[in-house]
Amino acid sequence: MDWRDLRAHGADRGPAFYVTALQYGHFLWRRGRVARAILCLDRALGADLGQPGGAPVPADWPLPYAALAWMLRRTPAGLFIGNPRVHYQHLAARVGEPRRELRRWRAWACGAIVRRVWPRLPGDANFAGREPAVALIAAQLRRHGSPTEAALWRQVLGRCAPAASKDGGMDGTRTRGLLRDRQTL
Repeated sequence: MDWRDLRAHGADRGPAFYVTALQYGHFLWRRGRVARAILCLDRALGADLGQPGGAPVPADWPLPYAALAWMLRRTPAGLFIGNPRVHYQHLAARVGEPRRELRRWRAWACGAIVRRVWPRLPGDANFAGREPAVALIAAQLRRHGSPTEAALWRQVLGRCAPAASKDGGMDGTRTRGLLRDRQTL
């Protein structure tokens, strides 16, 4: 599997694209390409699933909030994946059409998961805005997302605990290393 599998969908970003993006993310994860796998989750979250009030999210392929938390908790300690907190800050602030508001609030929802799993990971010091509160994210997911999306996200967020350094969490040593590596890029 490779990028051509996503490209095969052309401009169609519907349910089939959604499933392919999740499958490709899983494929990448299994090959140790964690950052690219997370980007595939982003692509899936941007798919047109007919929300709100339209076609439901495919039952066998729930929205990947739990998958993101799982990946973050299991990212090997020595693997450089960038700074997911900054990634989601920038994604939420810069996302464009189509489905801008839905994609924006999904990015903020993912950012909240990152902050919960890796609480010491710094945000962008130059970011002009503020990261929204959990209650606001949930309200916007109820407004723009699928009928059960906010509840699913809150459930995942509630199960997130800070990752321990032994299983790939962002402990102080890893955070310092991440910042050092980022400054030399």
